[in-house]
Amino acid sequence: MTPIEIATAAVVLALAVSAGLVAHELAHAAVLRAAGVAYRIDWFPGEDTGVLGAGLRGRWAAVRPRATAETPAWVLRCSAMMPLALAAPFALVALGVVADPFATDGVVRFAAVGWMACALPSPQDFSVLWYADDAVAAAADEGRTDEPTGA
Repeated sequence: MTPIEIATAAVVLALAVSAGLVAHELAHAAVLRAAGVAYRIDWFPGEDTGVLGAGLRGRWAAVRPRATAETPAWVLRCSAMMPLALAAPFALVALGVVADPFATDGVVRFAAVGWMACALPSPQDFSVLWYADDAVAAAADEGRTDEPTGA
């Protein structure tokens, strides 16, 4: 590869990862929205480092569900694993509908690698997958008041 091709590949990879990170978080939000669960999207979270520091560390967005005692744990689990749907277009390769992006010589393979990297669930996603019941229980506990009622 020539230096220009390497630079182009790096830019394409960075753009694919940037778009993939946003799509990853929006995939979480789509499930929560469809299920009627309240959530908040924090863009560039990280008050200690600012927008530039958060962006450089890969923290472009974070979805924070506001679970209640009535929130089904399966909704949180589905939301946590929804970024796997970003890999769905690659199923078309297996079906022979589109060409394999990894078999090309151009920068398309770098875009495919960046996008596929964002389709992987993060460690936080796996934490939600395994401990969704605890999150719902904690939300139920926050809703209770153990203060004695007036006399």
